[in-house]
Amino acid sequence: MLPALRTWPAVIQKLVGGADLMLPGVVTPPSGLPEVARGDVCAITVVGNRAPVAVGTVTMSNSEMASSGMKGKGVNVLHTYMDQLWAFGDKSAPPTIAKDYDKDVVEMFEESGGEEEGEERAQENGEGEPHPTPEGGRPTDVNSACPDIQQLSLAKGEEGQAEEEDVEEELEDQDSRSPQEQMDELLLQCFFHALKTKVKKSELPLLTSTFLRNHMVSCCPSGKQLDIKKSSYKKLSKFLQCMQTEHQLVQVKELSKGVESIVGVDWKHRELRSFVTPDDCGLVDAPAEAGQGSEVLYQPPEISVMYMVTARLEPLFQDAHKRKGAALQPADVRTIITDYVKRNELVDEINKNFVTINPTLCDCLLEKSEYNEIEKLKWDDLFTRTLGKMQQCHQLQFPGQPAVVKKGAVEPIDISVASRGSNKKVTIVKNLEVYGLDPALVLVALQHRVQASAVLHSAPGAKDRVLVQVQGNQITQVGKLLLDEYHIPRKYIQGLDKAPKTGKKK
Repeated sequence: MLPALRTWPAVIQKLVGGADLMLPGVVTPPSGLPEVARGDVCAITVVGNRAPVAVGTVTMSNSEMASSGMKGKGVNVLHTYMDQLWAFGDKSAPPTIAKDYDKDVVEMFEESGGEEEGEERAQENGEGEPHPTPEGGRPTDVNSACPDIQQLSLAKGEEGQAEEEDVEEELEDQDSRSPQEQMDELLLQCFFHALKTKVKKSELPLLTSTFLRNHMVSCCPSGKQLDIKKSSYKKLSKFLQCMQTEHQLVQVKELSKGVESIVGVDWKHRELRSFVTPDDCGLVDAPAEAGQGSEVLYQPPEISVMYMVTARLEPLFQDAHKRKGAALQPADVRTIITDYVKRNELVDEINKNFVTINPTLCDCLLEKSEYNEIEKLKWDDLFTRTLGKMQQCHQLQFPGQPAVVKKGAVEPIDISVASRGSNKKVTIVKNLEVYGLDPALVLVALQHRVQASAVLHSAPGAKDRVLVQVQGNQITQVGKLLLDEYHIPRKYIQGLDKAPKTGKKK
């Protein structure tokens, strides 16, 4: 049996949160502290329950603790109830061993003068509330002496339903683990879930990259995001190596140079068989239209090149009731100009391929140096000059929404690669908002696709726009996402030619 140091129940919550046990929080019985030497392993219990709730190494011997006046750090905590090691097991709560109540605790309460002295001692010892005793100074029940001990007992039938609900709420709200520890747990959960429900024996050997992308990522609970780089392992190979050497769950081999595969799985492993599949798992489809409450598949807009009537050309379009600023399709411009020519009998009688220039056409289409030189224009030249004098614009027609006309040519989605630091590259994607794409959703879809870190940045020089930055040269994957998932026409994507070339090595 390990030597045990006792503390108040309220202190255990601090230990679960990652704190070490300080000597002011240690309860010293009248019989003295147990015999320990510096570096010895010891258990930590709570007053009223002899079941250990934590294990650690003492920082000093029991004599040094007494000589220090019970000040300073007492135990470097290595393992506690509700930590990751506990999560590997059956997640049972510590038993309540209170049948043979420690006599020295009773004597301590008697010598302390009952309720008043007991309150002072609890306040001096740390974070816990004072524990009142019944009249006479002698506790007659464990729960009456230490009411907070009930927080450590989750056994069925020992508490009422109301108390069980309070404990469950408290355990849910109290997640003081670091983001790295939370990612480690999520990684482990997705690993077990994928092995138990996704991977089949017939699929082995299975590429580790395929296992991550097609199986583990799809097992990530909704609302969470699996990112190995934010875990303590940093790399998939390191995580799988740990699962192989320390847990003997899988066998990983390098079947070809630089390419690892899972060649075996211990389907009868105790941890794998005892794993319970969560109910809230499943990847949310990333290509969803931004701003919709329900998940609607994204549909790209219909983009039309248009031309806007300018003040100089307004006389040509007056008969068609098109004022300055009216946006027209090229076919509509052609029809209006043809009607104008025929209405004014400007078609050349000798050669009908030519149009005679009247004063209106001269002012609208010719330069001053051409006034005395050009008397006729070909039809094609007439249409070309007309469109050239108009202001180019474009129309975006999203499904179920009114068309939007904007000046200038439509901006393509720009994909580029930039250098960060000495040998680090990042892929930058701009102008997603033009096509109704939510950059945040695109970021999530890319992270799931390439398993690399990605962030959003404000686009310099552009208000209300952000750019997506992904680690590494991911132009190929970004292109596949935009072309295959979002169905953006290739002509509206700029930078695909900068994708790394893939070819066989000689």
